[in-house]
Amino acid sequence: MIDHVSIPVADLARAGAFYDAVLAPLGLARLVTRAGSIGFGKRYPEFWLNLRPGLVPVPGSGAHVCLRAADEQAVRAFHAAALAREGADGGAPGPRGASMTTYFGAFVIDPDGNRIEAASFPRP
Repeated sequence: MIDHVSIPVADLARAGAFYDAVLAPLGLARLVTRAGSIGFGKRYPEFWLNLRPGLVPVPGSGAHVCLRAADEQAVRAFHAAALAREGADGGAPGPRGASMTTYFGAFVIDPDGNRIEAASFPRP
């Protein structure tokens, strides 16, 4: 249903380095680098960083994006990579309850205030 998402960042180089490390455990890599944007994905850029000079993070006002992880280990690696690179803990790795199922997830807050989640869902 959704083709891609974009989030705003104040410093594209800093955000690019952050997401290079944070998205790697989820199998996503940098596929496109432009003057004002960077696109990450597996074969097609699905997650974009868009430069917004002058952006001032306001706690609690950033985007929320949830990305699928292959397993609990990938969720833990995503979370650890974010904390090692200026990210803040928005919710430690662990079991979560959702309206339709339970899952294993973690939340991080990037240096621009965006809330990024990694989630691994049980396989039937």
